[in-house]
Amino acid sequence: MSLLPRTIWLDASDRVVFTRAAEPGEWAVPGGFAFWDEDPAALTGKRRQEFRAGFLGLGSFGWSTLVEVAEASAEARSAAVAALAAHIETRYGAPDAAAARAAAEEEIAFAESLCTHPPGTVLALSRTVEDGAVRERFRTLHRREGPLPVFAIEEAGDEAPERLDLTTMGSERR
Repeated sequence: MSLLPRTIWLDASDRVVFTRAAEPGEWAVPGGFAFWDEDPAALTGKRRQEFRAGFLGLGSFGWSTLVEVAEASAEARSAAVAALAAHIETRYGAPDAAAARAAAEEEIAFAESLCTHPPGTVLALSRTVEDGAVRERFRTLHRREGPLPVFAIEEAGDEAPERLDLTTMGSERR
């Protein structure tokens, strides 16, 4: 058993902001490789949103704003690698099946490395360009007890997580 990111929806906004939205429950990877031959500064609209905040779902090859850490059987992991390898070979022109599989294994291993949190932990992604290099930042949202579902947002490497209390948001009128 391993842990992998799995797409989730909190609402239907992914269907509006992405060219193709991943369905809830798909295994996912960050998918930054999908932009390797594009100039991030030239991206607009939905493609820009996919670059900035999208995880790539491995069922539909659509995009998801959020994923959750989930347990994956060895068979599910193997199927995710196979699906991604076939996609890399077909869509991105890998020189052969072995090269596509190696790239898929690397991407799945990276996705697994993000899942060091308990199952059910929600992950969000922010992708930017800094000094000419693409940088990915990942945040975790942990469910807290309270009158309404409240999440604590934590950026990888932060010493103290930022606390976001949804029960008080919007009550501060200006």
